[in-house]
Amino acid sequence: MVHFLSLSSGSNGNCYYFGNGRTAFLIDIGIGARTIKKRLAENGLSIDSVDAVFVTHDHFDHIKSLGTFTERFQKPVYLTRTLERALRRNFCTAGKLQGCVRFLKEGCEHELLDELYITPFIVPHDATQTVGYHFLYGGERFTVMTDLGEVTDEAVHYASKADHLVVESNYDVDMLMTGSYPPMLKSRILQGHGHLSNDQTASLLRRACHEGLRDVYLCHLSANNNTPSLAYESAEKTLVSLGSRASLHCLPRSCASELFTFQESFVLL
Repeated sequence: MVHFLSLSSGSNGNCYYFGNGRTAFLIDIGIGARTIKKRLAENGLSIDSVDAVFVTHDHFDHIKSLGTFTERFQKPVYLTRTLERALRRNFCTAGKLQGCVRFLKEGCEHELLDELYITPFIVPHDATQTVGYHFLYGGERFTVMTDLGEVTDEAVHYASKADHLVVESNYDVDMLMTGSYPPMLKSRILQGHGHLSNDQTASLLRRACHEGLRDVYLCHLSANNNTPSLAYESAEKTLVSLGSRASLHCLPRSCASELFTFQESFVLL
């Protein structure tokens, strides 16, 4: 069985678990190790089983506890050279990753953990650098894009290869424009290197949806400018219009999701 668990998803912190009983890894560590341990244990999983950590970008809500986690558990941390240079200077991670860094090259597939084939790809976001991840794991294909400001051809390409798609649906345009955020912050969110609106996520689904798409997980919903029902309704309308049978889920912001389980299937590469 391949397991997926969102441990936290949003500006309060991001952390996603993938495992199959033999290997396991996390994408981002934006919440504390004790919280990770507790939420894994509540689902019958052990923090000691985690073999590696992958980093998407250097914003606080994605790396807040990466340094302390690495110092404590000494797990390999996979990231691009650009991100490694940025994390050397970041107060969350400076001096805390020695001996644990492993480099990934953008756009290249890497075979890791004996069972994981993973490709980082660039997405537009206002961090030093931001990557999404596409990976084959236990015969299941996943694409994870937690933060991106616009729908690019590359994002569509990797989304269209996924059996299971994790993609942000950050804000509702009307809620953002009539809300209390200052104009500068609204501009940052809207300007193409911020976050995806529900409408933009729907447009990505229109371009990337395919017969093999089985699950869509909407992540990184704004607490102030979105609701799970608005995000869900926007994506559902698109999927229904395309005749898709994919299951749709909104990942919670401040707690763990349910544990999603997929039967392992093995394919020829």
